[in-house]
Amino acid sequence: MTELHYLAGLDLAGRRVVVVGGGTVAARRLPRLVASGAAVEVVSPEATPAVEALADSGAVVWHRRPYADGDLAEAWYVLCCTSSPAVNAAVSAEAERRRVFCVRADDGTAGSAVTPATGNHEGLLVGVLAGGEHRRSAAVRDGVLRALRSGVVPTGSRPAGVALVGGGPGDPDLITVRGRQLLAQADVVVADRLAPGSLLDELAPGVEVVDAAKIPYGRSASQEAINELLVTHARAGRFVVRLKGGDPYLFGRGFEELLACAAAGVPVQVVPGVTSAFAVPAVAGVPVTHRGVAHEVVVVSGHLPPGHPQSLVDWPALASMRGTVVLMMAVERIAAFADALLAGRARDTPVAVVQEGTTRAQRVLRSTLDKVADDVVAHGIRPPAVVVVGPVAALGDQAG
Repeated sequence: MTELHYLAGLDLAGRRVVVVGGGTVAARRLPRLVASGAAVEVVSPEATPAVEALADSGAVVWHRRPYADGDLAEAWYVLCCTSSPAVNAAVSAEAERRRVFCVRADDGTAGSAVTPATGNHEGLLVGVLAGGEHRRSAAVRDGVLRALRSGVVPTGSRPAGVALVGGGPGDPDLITVRGRQLLAQADVVVADRLAPGSLLDELAPGVEVVDAAKIPYGRSASQEAINELLVTHARAGRFVVRLKGGDPYLFGRGFEELLACAAAGVPVQVVPGVTSAFAVPAVAGVPVTHRGVAHEVVVVSGHLPPGHPQSLVDWPALASMRGTVVLMMAVERIAAFADALLAGRARDTPVAVVQEGTTRAQRVLRSTLDKVADDVVAHGIRPPAVVVVGPVAALGDQAG
């Protein structure tokens, strides 16, 4: 029969916790201990870079020496994380004498306490014990978290107001865990054209879906209509998810919507997304920065051409820089952008154009700055596409 443990939540804030050992096991345990507010002290002659970084930041105190009897004085909780069973046994024995609960990482049944497999979801701390069978407890923990995040198991709480959620670059699997959680709880979803459409198929039948691309009027008037829509639904007691492509704050007008909600007294939260500006080139084999090649990257909106009176872009400065320029929404005006950059860049500067990146329809065009406009037309490249200008655009050829 599996040995049973008593599951309890420890309030360790301000209390001395001793971790003996500074290796990878300690590195895994320390962040949650630090987050609990415990006064953590590590006893170990050596430590991994992660543990050392915690010590350097002041999050833990590191005693750079081997364990010695007496190290557990005044401790409330102890973890044995060394690779030496003899040392762990000695630590456990001292903890027993001092009546301090002690976890032995090398032998879950030998200590007086066992660390559960844990996970967080919306303020809930889920802990699972399986009598020291760590893989089993981790598997059950993962199943419980999946059920909570999918909405199969209710959490007892319900979000309110509006959530501005970044849907990522196109592949529905690239939305954040938090974004998917909130979608599962939405009453209303207002979706952009570039938001991953297949995510909408996962919504419950009663969820109202509004296609923001079909809201009438011009660009600015349409944004005002979207703002009003978010506020109206939220004030009616519905939880609204504003689903955008990429990241809400990168040319997504997310902050405008946050301001509108705040002005109306509607609670609003922001869930950052994986931005297409960096993710799409990466999936296509193009790093926007690379050691010895590019130490700077600038992301530019292409909705206004060079020379437009409302443009805020310093095109001469972009043309003179040596790093990477990522152009968004630039396909229709690619000739004008190329001409502006050619004022200071070599004609054979590499360019990569990635259409519908991260999706099954992804296409990659490789060209040079003097030819890219013609190549885009010749190959029928259409929006949405990300344009990368600079030496890094040629690195993908090496990876292939």
